[in-house]
Amino acid sequence: MRKILKLAGFALLCAACSTESTDQVLNKQTNVPVTVHVSTFEVNQEDFSEVQTRATSDVADYNDVNAVTLAFYKADGTEAYKATQTKNEADFGKFELSLPMGTYTMVALAYYTNENSVLTLTSPTEVSFNVRVRETFAYSQAVNITNTSAVNISAVLSRVVSMLKVVSTDGKTADVSNVRMTFSAGGKDFNPTTGFAITNTGFSYTVGNSAAVGATSTSSTMLFLATDEQDIDVTIETLDADGAVLFTKTVSNVPFQRNRVTKLSGAMYTNTAVAGSFQVSTEWISEHTMDF
Repeated sequence: MRKILKLAGFALLCAACSTESTDQVLNKQTNVPVTVHVSTFEVNQEDFSEVQTRATSDVADYNDVNAVTLAFYKADGTEAYKATQTKNEADFGKFELSLPMGTYTMVALAYYTNENSVLTLTSPTEVSFNVRVRETFAYSQAVNITNTSAVNISAVLSRVVSMLKVVSTDGKTADVSNVRMTFSAGGKDFNPTTGFAITNTGFSYTVGNSAAVGATSTSSTMLFLATDEQDIDVTIETLDADGAVLFTKTVSNVPFQRNRVTKLSGAMYTNTAVAGSFQVSTEWISEHTMDF
């Protein structure tokens, strides 16, 4: 069963206090007060040594999300409103705004960001990370504001990333400093309306290897897929401090799926007869949901 993390409770709330005759004479530039509140979400996470389930958490308590962006776009695609909140702000997850009456596309994103993982929302159909893809949840919906009557929207943000974990079965050698993972397809950008990658040409990402000499290591990164399920060739390389390649192995047709972790395990540091013989683990975890 799929790993699921859902962010629920987006509500657009505004006072309902108009009559039909008043609505008929309202100018389209009349601003309607809107409040968007990020409430709670459900978390199901897997610890690869065992199945681990966790109860529902508030968005402020989930460590892998530290920013929320909300945007409204007009029918012609121009931006009517966009704001980003970070976890250190008061009332994290609550947006108060006003919009003229009209038809909009609402885009809501919850994600993790830092200097190497800067997310940019360009339009209702384009979101991208600059260097590294991190945890990302998205939701998009058409919103029609036709009068001053109350508008209530309930939205659920779904995880739109897939994760790769590379686990060594042998001990790290002293000359290894980094691990590079290269994907033959997928990308670092996606369409928030569909949740699918815009660019499907693949990319490389290098992570530091802090495992102790002689210990096994785990390296991970995320990507956006062009379809819900996608087979991608993955090249794994170990690098020394100068960037020279010490080991390389390409695993063909590795299965990926959105909201799913694929784990590759094999020997990466020793030149033995089985070195580079990787296995693919694609086990599903059980779903456990708790609400409060």
